[in-house]
Amino acid sequence: MSDEQRIMRQKKISLSGTFSASQKGFGFVRVPERDGDIYVPADKTMGAMDGDQVLVTVESEPEETGKRGGLKAEGAIIRILERAHETVVGLYRKNRNFGFVIPDNQKLIQDIFIPQGEDMGAVTGHKVVAKITDYGGRNRKPEGTVTEILGHVNDPGVDILSIVRAYGLPEGFPDEVMAQAETIPEQVTPKELEGRLDLRHLTAVTIDGEDAKDLDDAVTISREEDGRYLLGVHIADVSHYVRENTPLDKEALRRGTSVYLVDRVIPMLPHRLSNGICSLNEGEDRLALSCLMEIDKSGSIIGHRIAETVIRVTRRMTYTAVNAILTEQDPGVIRQYEDLSEMFGLMKELADRLREKRGRRGSIDFDFPESKIILDKKGRPVDIIPHERNAATRIIEDFMLMANETIAEDYFWQELPFVYRTHDYPDSEKMKKLNSFIGNFGYSIRFQNGEVHPKELQKLLGRIEGTPEEALISRMTLRSMKQARYTTACTGHFGLAANYYTHFTSPIRRYPDLQIHRIIKENLRSGLSGRRIAHYERILPEVTVLCSAAERRADEAERETEKMKSYPASPAGACMWSCPTRWRA
Repeated sequence: MSDEQRIMRQKKISLSGTFSASQKGFGFVRVPERDGDIYVPADKTMGAMDGDQVLVTVESEPEETGKRGGLKAEGAIIRILERAHETVVGLYRKNRNFGFVIPDNQKLIQDIFIPQGEDMGAVTGHKVVAKITDYGGRNRKPEGTVTEILGHVNDPGVDILSIVRAYGLPEGFPDEVMAQAETIPEQVTPKELEGRLDLRHLTAVTIDGEDAKDLDDAVTISREEDGRYLLGVHIADVSHYVRENTPLDKEALRRGTSVYLVDRVIPMLPHRLSNGICSLNEGEDRLALSCLMEIDKSGSIIGHRIAETVIRVTRRMTYTAVNAILTEQDPGVIRQYEDLSEMFGLMKELADRLREKRGRRGSIDFDFPESKIILDKKGRPVDIIPHERNAATRIIEDFMLMANETIAEDYFWQELPFVYRTHDYPDSEKMKKLNSFIGNFGYSIRFQNGEVHPKELQKLLGRIEGTPEEALISRMTLRSMKQARYTTACTGHFGLAANYYTHFTSPIRRYPDLQIHRIIKENLRSGLSGRRIAHYERILPEVTVLCSAAERRADEAERETEKMKSYPASPAGACMWSCPTRWRA
């Protein structure tokens, strides 16, 4: 041990970080300025709960001990800075003179003691929400009071409602939000068309799932005589109706994203907007923000225009119908849409070229199967229907990716405040562990200057395609990568092998898209003044943090409900279903 290390150890410098608990009592503290987590033994957690912000002292560095392979520093929590949980959702158990709540969150390993008279009349078997009034100590359980009885554990819908409460997902909209929504007209007015590029003469289609009601993107396409493609991606102009700092806007930012649970959707915006005036419904005039791209035969953009537009969707198409035309070549469906069949063929032709071009640069395509879980009236799973990606879903993915890249590159070079979707290079240690793991199957990945290029992972996925180990290695590869997030700096997107990327195409269900629509429109109309640039520079860092956190919360809640409904325990305790993995660019 060096003199400097001895001095550091004697001083026991305190660091702040986030505590991640294990079910066995010990945990780890993630400190932003340190590369590795700090291991905290069970007797040194000071009663910290999972997610708490804590102050920790490092008692030994990895090189000072052989414990646990010497991989982690070891420390002790000396103070709880901020509690992550004010309430707990769990199963209530009643004793003679008191009760206790067993948390649903398995990382909250201590039951919550409920004194007599603080249970709202709950009985054994009720799912409840308990407010923590005392976080306890080393030899004392946390204490709380029941604030809501969700229902009996076996009642239909209580399991999903428990997850909604546990993740703090909003449900109904506040009165002032609904009041503002009621003032918004249900039809586009003639005055709203002033100054907009009129594209109602173009054949525009939406392509979505059969159940979709919030249609926020439409596509137009044509080909010039010299072979150039003219692709239009038209996105609902939600920002026209949801103005900055209004009740609708504040609530949308608080929600951050729509959440899609197994039996319900918790929307970012009220249905009057998301399914009404903002939805690009067939045959209706709709306001849009359009990215009009000119693309050559190789799939490269040679020109583009961003404009405020008015469109009118010609047909509302489904992935199933378009795939039946392109892949299955179903005569009946082709006859039904004979006026559009040629256009869908042109879309596939262009999408194939765009995908091939992305593939050449190294874009990683995780093709995990997704599924829809069918519930009966009592909320019990009765079937799981697979949703395979097909020609139609890939067309929309490819066109939306191209629009997102085009918008991001445009605003990067304008050097204006913006919200980007970034995906950092993976941690080199995790990549080395992945390389070691796949070596057991005879595969390897190549490193350059200690880093892995996305093309290497793309090659790996290509080599394992169709093999028995494909699903396992694909999931291990995904888990070895970092999460994509929203940032104000354009640092690129590793998974897409893209230098510029943003989220522009879903403002009905994602707040970052809504936020950049405002910036784009303001810039198109009059340019951003110094005062407005300063305004966006001030607010955007917080917007990116809030939206990234909201997305993680939504992902976790969605996975939790899918896991719950995909894994109903059989009498033998075995699992009856499989649970899909999600890859979000």
